[in-house]
Amino acid sequence: MAASRKVACVEIGGIPIALSTCDEGFLDLLRRRYDGFLSSSAPEFELEFYVTPRGSDSDDDVRVRRDHNEWILERGDFHARWDPGTRRGKVWQNANPYSLDSVLRILHSLILAERDGFLLHAASAICDRSAYLFSGVSGAGKTTMTRLAPVHVTLLTDEISYLRPSAGGYAAFGTPFAGELARAGENCTAPVAALFFLEKGPENRVDEMSQAEAVRRLMRNILFFAEDKPLVERLLATACDFVARVPIRRLTFYPDARVWEEVHNFASSFHEVAEHA
Repeated sequence: MAASRKVACVEIGGIPIALSTCDEGFLDLLRRRYDGFLSSSAPEFELEFYVTPRGSDSDDDVRVRRDHNEWILERGDFHARWDPGTRRGKVWQNANPYSLDSVLRILHSLILAERDGFLLHAASAICDRSAYLFSGVSGAGKTTMTRLAPVHVTLLTDEISYLRPSAGGYAAFGTPFAGELARAGENCTAPVAALFFLEKGPENRVDEMSQAEAVRRLMRNILFFAEDKPLVERLLATACDFVARVPIRRLTFYPDARVWEEVHNFASSFHEVAEHA
């Protein structure tokens, strides 16, 4: 008699996904890994997990491709097949939480691309009821910005920002995908007030950025793994829309807590202009 499958529904970015397994140990890992993002909502999608002794090399390149109606997601430590038509998929992986994170990030990137949203390699936090994004190359200071944040600031993520269009522009959501802080973000959301591309320097300064440069830098930092021309073109259109609707600035900063004064000053001036527009 086949073992019964147990389900944990994980809701990230307002999208609930049922994760099922017959392995009690893996189910416990799921629940601990995504504590704070477990949901009682009706799932939109379902993934069946099968724990296997696959390789543990997460340094292999991710391969995401179409096979007729299905997406194939592969790396040394996992293999997955997902059908967007039936909204169901199967995953074979070892019991590694980082493999689990990777599968979910890839799946969400595909779902978001179809909904004009995206995952961005950026830290994000809520300050004064608005979300601020901090993006840049590795070492630019994303984690530093979150470490320096005042106590009243709510961390959404120090690693992967989750963005979806909203009535007034775009909204940012908290994610459980932790970076160097090894701490999940809060499961909440706020409208995006600005995106800052980070550069370290001898002083704190906010500078304008052309839309063309903003789109180029945004596209370089969007997480998307599929070699699919239509979806890539749709992502480019989404990036252009995001840049047109969200203020993008270059933030040069010296790594101390005073950098948040620049963020606060920008927020105050931006809201003042918006109120008088």
